[in-house]
Amino acid sequence: MPRHIAIVMDGNGRWAKKRFLPRFFGHKAGVDALVRIIQACIDRQVEQLTVFAFSSENWKRPTDEVSGLMGLVLAAVSRYLVRVGSMGVQIRIIGDRDAIPDKLRKAWADAEAATAHNNKLVLNVAFNYGGRWDIVQACRKAIAAGLKPEELTEAQLDRFMAMAHAPDPDLFIRTGGELRISNFLLWQSAYTEFVFSNCLWPDFNEAELDAAIRSFQERDRRFGGVKLEAQPC
Repeated sequence: MPRHIAIVMDGNGRWAKKRFLPRFFGHKAGVDALVRIIQACIDRQVEQLTVFAFSSENWKRPTDEVSGLMGLVLAAVSRYLVRVGSMGVQIRIIGDRDAIPDKLRKAWADAEAATAHNNKLVLNVAFNYGGRWDIVQACRKAIAAGLKPEELTEAQLDRFMAMAHAPDPDLFIRTGGELRISNFLLWQSAYTEFVFSNCLWPDFNEAELDAAIRSFQERDRRFGGVKLEAQPC
């Protein structure tokens, strides 16, 4: 079983369009799907779940959609916080918080504080996040900490990454049929196994999750090495 699963939750807008609904309704259905998958990960004893909720490039979307997303996230935090907390989920937010509205920033901080003691599952929500931003901000922190160029190693830089508290993802799932990672967890995904699903995120369920996990379990993970064949007696 993978310890850490990362998911790009793609396809909300297309899900809504297929039903002749505004894109906002797809995002709302996507929140319901997330709660469903959180419980599924707990049931399967996954330790960490990281989801791409809002990328640093998503600000380019229409203003009304971005505003709707911010309002939806704020409502989702208040609506689901007690439920998610009672499930034993610890919430952690990764991303650049500077551009986030004050109300949402406070809601995130309250959610993190309220669930800090939970230990069933760590839910990392990537919001206003980008993999390139993550590497740059880690370099800046390393410089600010006084590290000299000759002292900077992969292990040292990893200490300053947004996901320093978590092991690298074992399994990376992208829904919606697109075959790219869209600037998500670039540093952390060096040896992650990828599964691309045609399922639109609001329809993603336990069966889809299990299919992705089975695919992961069939992989031969060597991390750059070579698996030695058993020698005959």
